Amino acid sequence: MLGPVILAASRSDRMRRLISAAPVTKQVVDRFIPGETVSDIVPIIKDLTGKGLQLTMDVVGEDITTPAQAESARDAYLALIDHLKELELGEKVEMSVKLSMFGQALEGGHELALANVRPVVEAAAAIGTTVTLDAEDHTTLDSMFAIHEELRKDHPQTGCVIQAYLFRTEADAKRLAEAGSRVRLVKGAYKEPAEVAYQQKHEIDKAYVRVLKTLMEGEGYPMIGSHDPRLISIAQELAHKAGRKLDEYEFQMLYGIRGDEHLRLAAEGHRMRVYTAYGTDWYGYFMRRLAEKPANLRFFLRSMVSKG
Repeated sequence: MLGPVILAASRSDRMRRLISAAPVTKQVVDRFIPGETVSDIVPIIKDLTGKGLQLTMDVVGEDITTPAQAESARDAYLALIDHLKELELGEKVEMSVKLSMFGQALEGGHELALANVRPVVEAAAAIGTTVTLDAEDHTTLDSMFAIHEELRKDHPQTGCVIQAYLFRTEADAKRLAEAGSRVRLVKGAYKEPAEVAYQQKHEIDKAYVRVLKTLMEGEGYPMIGSHDPRLISIAQELAHKAGRKLDEYEFQMLYGIRGDEHLRLAAEGHRMRVYTAYGTDWYGYFMRRLAEKPANLRFFLRSMVSKG
């Protein structure tokens, strides 16, 4: 399986330099990350929302080594919110954040990340939207869930992400499937050991369905993060069996992947939210997109051959 190899490469400075230097890389990266600045992204936001889609915005960057960098990440999100305020799009555009960007891995990181993310959540609420806390590797999750619980005391619409491939996730889903909660379910995109996570695709898919069933039968708001046609169909069946209306759950997919499907689901009346990343520190995000799906890697390799 190439996925673990690619994920290992995402942590390699040498691979970062090689891939970043390749002439074709920017052309391929643009498929997944359509801009480096807020100004680059505004036309994308207008275009997608004009087509009936919703968005969740991610300012890419994870390798934070100083408190000053964490504060810069906070400020980048606050600047994004200022632009979203001008667009007056409300809940059509929310934000996704990785707590690693807010200093979670630094000394005193739990408190630092909470202090940095809180003003982002408050500013988002002030313009009528919200924030979802992305899940990262399993060692960070207890801190993420604790921060999520703390933020929800004042801003109950704050969302979080759970990853189907982790053994712990079925229990997490039961705890989170409460009234007012917003939970995005994804398969998982980090290299995790066999002691904590399923390793085979069929096992992960089965876990995904079990967890999704729990969320659909609960009282919260499920967000289905998947491009898999079979899982999307199963999600629709589970929603129907649970008696959910079309505005009581949503689908989420990545910018640059299955764009026609985004539009199809929206045209059917589903809430369809496009996870749209931007920024200059794109490497880790880009490599995980390659690792998640062989077709993404083939697309990159074909471009390297044809354009190199």
